[in-house]
Amino acid sequence: MRLAMISEHASPLAALGGEDSGGQNVYVAELARHLGTMGYGVDVFTRRDSPLLPAVVPFDGEVRVVNLTAGPAKHVPKDELFPFMAGFRDAFYRFARREPAAYDLVHANFWMSGWIACEAKRDLGLPFVQTFHALGAIKRREQGARDTSPSERRSTEFRILEEADRVLTTCPAEVEELTGIYGAQRSRLALVPCGVDTRTFRPVDRREARHELGLPEGPMAAYVGRLVPRKGVDTLIEAFALLSRRLDGRLVIVGGEPGAEGSAEVARLSALSRKLKIKKRVIFTGSRPQQDLYRYYGAADAVVTVPHYEPFGMTPLEAMACGVPVVGSRVGGIKTSVLEGETGYLVPPKDPKALADRLLRLLTDGALRDRMGLAGRRRMEEHYTWKRIATLAATTFSEVAAGVSRISR
Repeated sequence: MRLAMISEHASPLAALGGEDSGGQNVYVAELARHLGTMGYGVDVFTRRDSPLLPAVVPFDGEVRVVNLTAGPAKHVPKDELFPFMAGFRDAFYRFARREPAAYDLVHANFWMSGWIACEAKRDLGLPFVQTFHALGAIKRREQGARDTSPSERRSTEFRILEEADRVLTTCPAEVEELTGIYGAQRSRLALVPCGVDTRTFRPVDRREARHELGLPEGPMAAYVGRLVPRKGVDTLIEAFALLSRRLDGRLVIVGGEPGAEGSAEVARLSALSRKLKIKKRVIFTGSRPQQDLYRYYGAADAVVTVPHYEPFGMTPLEAMACGVPVVGSRVGGIKTSVLEGETGYLVPPKDPKALADRLLRLLTDGALRDRMGLAGRRRMEEHYTWKRIATLAATTFSEVAAGVSRISR
């Protein structure tokens, strides 16, 4: 099967940690790579955001990344990209028509890619499967006036749900949102979660990891991820201030956004830690390469991820793959991936006291941490490897392609 995977703003080639670079980039890269090992020919279509990028980049085995010209060859925030999608569509058509073998299926990632897939289904007769990664109605509900999504997003998401042959949902919460808010047919939804690379994210000796990273001994919690307000890092700092009255610990914050907005968020969080008189207990490391993150996870006694809302949440998987217990918000995919009382704890978002209570328990009970860490690693190996996720996705792709083939005959 030849698969055209469209991911207009999230390229497998992008450096992670930027404003619009994160879980979707990892999802697209890993799913494409593992589908390639299963015999799929996969072309990932993304928007050229640098004049230095070649048109076609070999990625892994039978996988290529195709950089299409649509708008200026520079970074453009994703919420400003929709005016360029007609150009992206036309560039995709030209490339597809030049290929010696036709694509069997389109897998669209995010709503703008879904718009292109709807157009391609109409114009080229290509069936498509959609992964939303995030839903406009949820973003508007959570961000209100701060939501910068274009006005076309809502109607486009409804169009996608009408025209997609199948939708891959990443967690039960997304299923409920699509059926309850959007009126989607449950029979057209397939549950395929995100995955984790269990070879890259692996348990390490905690003391050695701290020594290599220059981190102190003693109780330590860590946050790894983007620094944007909805991630709830301010809640974590407030919780740590409550915790510091009862425990001499450290908080390590790994991540950072390039540019003025990212610097402003680091400054805001740093000012908060100073105001709460825990500045010396909070360590900001800045952004770190993806291949080094397992050491930061492994150096921590517990990893915290308490966003206000989260479509899925990749960092809890990475932490559990490293054998570290997680305290996460009871939102989105986190409330499914983290098993309460088994691989970590779930707390309400924006609740520093509840978070501090759970952290205190983990940071003072080594046997509990070890038990939860082992359970988390087993859970990742059994349910969240990319090989398993790719197999689930491939089953849906095959069903859609077979259905289209039967209809065409």
